[in-house]
Amino acid sequence: MPRRHLSVTGAAEAPLRGVLRQLRAKLDVPGEFPPDVLADAERALAAPRLPAYDATGIPLFTIDPPTSVDLDQAMHLSRREGGGFRVRYAIADVAAYVTPGAPLDAEAHRRVTTLYFPDEKVPLHPTSLSEGAASLLPGQDCPAALWTIDLDAEGRTVAADVRRALVRSRAKLDYDGVQRAIDGGTAEEALALLADIGRLREQLEVERGGISLNVPEQEIVERNGSYELDFRAPLPADGWNAQISLLTGMAAAELMIQSGNGILRTLPTAPDGAVGRLRRTAKALHIDWPHHVPYAQLVRSLDPRRPHHAAFLQECTTLLRGAGYTAFSGGEVPELTTHAAVAAPYAHCTAPLRRLVDRYAAELCLAAAAGDEPPEWVLAALPELPKEMADGTRRGNTVERECVDLVEAALLEDRVGELFDAVVVDVQERAPDVGTVQLTDPAIVARIEGGTGGLPLGERLRVRLTQADPGAAKVRFAPA
Repeated sequence: MPRRHLSVTGAAEAPLRGVLRQLRAKLDVPGEFPPDVLADAERALAAPRLPAYDATGIPLFTIDPPTSVDLDQAMHLSRREGGGFRVRYAIADVAAYVTPGAPLDAEAHRRVTTLYFPDEKVPLHPTSLSEGAASLLPGQDCPAALWTIDLDAEGRTVAADVRRALVRSRAKLDYDGVQRAIDGGTAEEALALLADIGRLREQLEVERGGISLNVPEQEIVERNGSYELDFRAPLPADGWNAQISLLTGMAAAELMIQSGNGILRTLPTAPDGAVGRLRRTAKALHIDWPHHVPYAQLVRSLDPRRPHHAAFLQECTTLLRGAGYTAFSGGEVPELTTHAAVAAPYAHCTAPLRRLVDRYAAELCLAAAAGDEPPEWVLAALPELPKEMADGTRRGNTVERECVDLVEAALLEDRVGELFDAVVVDVQERAPDVGTVQLTDPAIVARIEGGTGGLPLGERLRVRLTQADPGAAKVRFAPA
């Protein structure tokens, strides 16, 4: 089944808590932090390694979902004298609290990433750090890796630097509010420039052949004391914000490559067979894809609010399979340094509160920018870090997939036998009577089996719910 994001709003998750507890046990998800880790966190909170450079005068702001409190990034955007732009991007400096080899560090290597469940998250670090002292919450002085990236009038990078700094965010913004302020013309210049820079960076992405997939997010929402599923199409502000993160990740990758020490997020070009299958899917979904039109150009022409387009965008995620981490040191830069979807060298460096590798990427970039050798503890960890991240990412993907299946089963448990309107969004090539359907209402994407002569990819279909078992986290449909 195509992978999709899942989030929860309101208090609708309460009836699911029991089965979610069972799921966490089945997946052997880390539980409470051990006492020695919590004690180490308290010691770190009492004596953080604060930077000497004071940048609290920069009026930074964050953009995150309304309920988020683990805030990794804060930004300030301005115009440069003579033309162009300056991006100041502060990334939470977890290393100010985590000592290499100490219990906090060892536990982070065991967890690797923050895991997100519909009812709660399992954090990478104790919440006293990730949602407290290390988080870039408004009005709080925090240690950060502060990036300064200068762009020309077309949005191209002309200079990039990073250094440790003490920063203070002024405001916690959310995507809906940012979009309204920019569209309504009420945004201050530092925020209004997000649209200007974001659009320029999106155009540069087009030129280099990169692609950002605006895949709808599946969302559980509370309505009238009950709960339902919806799809949320990303706003333009989501994409502009993502472009600032991509810009920083690309600058980080270039710094690492120049220094000869780094860890990159890499993805090979998709094989011809995968692209060919995607072309057949486009045809079945009645999406016009002339042979002279590049894949990236086609994707940008699609509207995720239209069911056929949303289905195709979900299928496009199959081209992202094979992404991994590539580490190198001592000047031996690997042959593959690029990420095919970014169409440039790229590194994960903007989410250290939630992802282990970003703490190491920060240290590598800080050393490169200063002309120093990376710390020994960083170089010693590099050989094993790609495998650690691969294992942690795999567990995170499993959690996401199982949570989606479980929530769908719980919401449909009492509706077995009912008929629904759906669109066939995927058909297995070797078993054309097995595939995936996207329901019109509720917003369910699930497996379908059956049918004479194969399932009609891209066509609307009446389907019957044949199974909805929260215990097995399974939903199954059949053609009506």
